[in-house]
Amino acid sequence: MRDLDEFTVTDETLSQMANTPNPRFKEIADAAVRHLHAFARDVNLTPEEWIQGIQFMTAVGQACTPLRQEFILLSDVLGLSAVVNALHDKKARELGSQSSLLGPFFREGVELTPAGTQIVEKPTVPEIVVYGKVTGNDGTPIPNALVQVWQTSERGLYDMQERNGESMDMRGTFQTDADGNYHFRTVRPLGYSIPMDGPVGAMVFAQKRHGMRPSHIHCLIGAEGYRELVTALYFGDDPYIDSDTVFGVSESLVVDSHDDPNSPIPGLRAVHYDFRLAKAAPGESGRVGADPTKLMKAAE
Repeated sequence: MRDLDEFTVTDETLSQMANTPNPRFKEIADAAVRHLHAFARDVNLTPEEWIQGIQFMTAVGQACTPLRQEFILLSDVLGLSAVVNALHDKKARELGSQSSLLGPFFREGVELTPAGTQIVEKPTVPEIVVYGKVTGNDGTPIPNALVQVWQTSERGLYDMQERNGESMDMRGTFQTDADGNYHFRTVRPLGYSIPMDGPVGAMVFAQKRHGMRPSHIHCLIGAEGYRELVTALYFGDDPYIDSDTVFGVSESLVVDSHDDPNSPIPGLRAVHYDFRLAKAAPGESGRVGADPTKLMKAAE
């Protein structure tokens, strides 16, 4: 037996974990221990601060429901989701369109709808049309690609917030035609504040951050043999376009709506965007995040 100090306890912890049979789990757990211990030493963490941290993480877990994923929100506002996205993209054999965050409001099970469908049940502002092609990196059109989209309303709320998850709105699933074309009708979503009524919001407020996301439409696009693309289209005239609180905006994803003679629905302002999918390795997925209802069920 030996007395342990703030340095030797790290070695002892790693020694007790040395027989972990799963090599990847061991690699991740060892690194987590080393970095957590180094963090505590670096800031000279006090017992009171440690307890406050435990209370914060407990509150984040307690805030999670089938309709609200506070841990994904925490990951987003700390930039961790963006880091994981960037690391994942670096491992790709090739890159297509720029990825962005899936976020905590994705929902599975949206039925396939015909091209041109309005995804907002009762729009109260002028409609716009979003259209373009889905192609490979070489420009070859990809037929039968699935284009899943979701967004806030013109009031800045997702259906999970406005309807408490009881029904779906402002979502659509479309399939590209033989030439890779897609289009749908919607309204311009309103930029919004992340939920500020929970522990993550309290942290953001304490950091004097605005907590705002610029206006955007989420997109998840997949096709057989291609890397699934998780991304979003951001409206460039939004006042928060340069300071997204979850670090999701890339210059290549910035769009605007305007009069467009090539629009598949004449008379509506249009957003034109062509998506490029990269070839996938066997079994590869590009998704970062999940339907929050699935996470809660997995934890039960």
